[in-house]
Amino acid sequence: MSNPQTNDLIQLFAENYFENLYYFALKKVSNANEASDLAADIALNVIHQLRKGTVPDNFSAWVWKIARNRYSAWAKNKSKSTNALSGSDIGALEIPADCNVASDIIHQEDLQLLRRELAFISSEYRNILVAYYIEYKSIKDIAESQNLPIGTVKSKLSRSRKKLKEGMDMAREFGTLSYKPEDIYFISNGFPGANGEPWSHTNKKLCKNIMLAAYRTPSTAEELAMEIGMSLPYMEDELETLVQGELLRKNGKKYETNLIIISAAAQKKVFANLDAIKQSLTEKLIALVEGKTQMLAENNFQWHEGYQPYEDMKWAMLMVAIDNVRQMVVNNIHNHNNASYNWNMGKYGHTIRPNGGEWDLLGMEMFNDNRPITIGCHGSATGRPAYEEQIEFAQFKFWYRDIAYKTPEHLTHQHTQAFVAVAKHNIEGINPQILSELVEYGYLEKIAVDEYRPTFLITFREKIGDFTPPQREKYDKLFGDVYDIAFEHYNFCREVLSREIPDFIKDNLGQINHAYANIFEMRGTVLAGALENGYITYADNDDRKMLGAVLMI
Repeated sequence: MSNPQTNDLIQLFAENYFENLYYFALKKVSNANEASDLAADIALNVIHQLRKGTVPDNFSAWVWKIARNRYSAWAKNKSKSTNALSGSDIGALEIPADCNVASDIIHQEDLQLLRRELAFISSEYRNILVAYYIEYKSIKDIAESQNLPIGTVKSKLSRSRKKLKEGMDMAREFGTLSYKPEDIYFISNGFPGANGEPWSHTNKKLCKNIMLAAYRTPSTAEELAMEIGMSLPYMEDELETLVQGELLRKNGKKYETNLIIISAAAQKKVFANLDAIKQSLTEKLIALVEGKTQMLAENNFQWHEGYQPYEDMKWAMLMVAIDNVRQMVVNNIHNHNNASYNWNMGKYGHTIRPNGGEWDLLGMEMFNDNRPITIGCHGSATGRPAYEEQIEFAQFKFWYRDIAYKTPEHLTHQHTQAFVAVAKHNIEGINPQILSELVEYGYLEKIAVDEYRPTFLITFREKIGDFTPPQREKYDKLFGDVYDIAFEHYNFCREVLSREIPDFIKDNLGQINHAYANIFEMRGTVLAGALENGYITYADNDDRKMLGAVLMI
């Protein structure tokens, strides 16, 4: 064990000599890489002598004497190929029983190679190696500090040296993701956990590429460290975080991604099929929307409150209609195929997660080719109380030109309550600050003191009655025409995706169904088709804000 005087001398050496040693070495060898190695070799010798208890009378003269001696030794061995320690060398050395460190191991080997290997040895073995060879602790000290029997420490040290030997003899190469990281975007359904999960785990390029690597090939921590190009101590921390967040799972020593990531190739096939059906799908959907509107008018049902022009309402009506068809297809197929399947599903149809979350996530490889317009759907941030009150608010987010940026990304349940209060002409108890925010966002207009008017599509279910039998028959026919096209596309999506789902996740039917349902996305295609045929329009300088907002009470 080192004493306080030894520690003071080491501190003195570290603060005053490290940089000068490098310049000394650089003058001697005229090569930056070799100078770094020579300076490190000198420093290790100095520290080793100090840890043995040496207290020089003239500290500076003593340091530079060691420096000159180590340079002489370096120069003599320059031409020898045995100058670098191989794995065979380190594997053959005996393990001493006490704290007299075999510093000749460190002094003979290629320092850069040893540092590299320590970065790729798991913590179980790395901690022993660092404690013994770098921190100069005895077997007894290591055993006490790690609460292990001395025999166990010796055994682990022996195994760790074997791993070190194997690694030093290996021509390691980082994987492609280490220098060419890829990107994934995620589709999430459900409600986040208390700490923002899953988004709190998925916004870093590192996490994305770990998940991508473990999805393509289930791998050990060491293998993932090499693929990503990251030292193992840091990789182990990231892996633990992703496992706790249920984005990875551990199977033995290998890590597997706990969600489905759809390849760029599969997406391109799906998008090509969408493009092929775009015209017929859009025409049938418009016929459904217009047919329903006509029948509502024939019955004099008050199906909207008159807050928004019909041309603007059509944006939300198209999205609601295609979502209804999509949901019907998904429900019919999933209920038929999974009648006896039980999974960890929460109250709102998503997987129960840590910290009160209930969500499912789908990864999509990014690529630069053309893809349909992206359309998200954001409602109340909490969502659950709104569903329990049978209130449905949706803000479809059209990532087309500048439309998505004209509305906030999320609204709270308090905002939804304010919508309902204003629509019912009773804002008593509503926070004035919430109302002011909604005016600023553009969802409300203030028309008098304590009087507001919504600016988007609002429907009261109680004001809509039943269709007559002939109308119902007509509506079912219009709905069925869209359903048939969507059904065929859904089966196409299933066939494409099923070919690439890894074996390790094929037993997770919940995630598979979630992937099928989300790759089966038709909003963007419908929007593009409706813009192309002129059913809806959007000018270059269009200043409309509330496109895609709808509240059903």
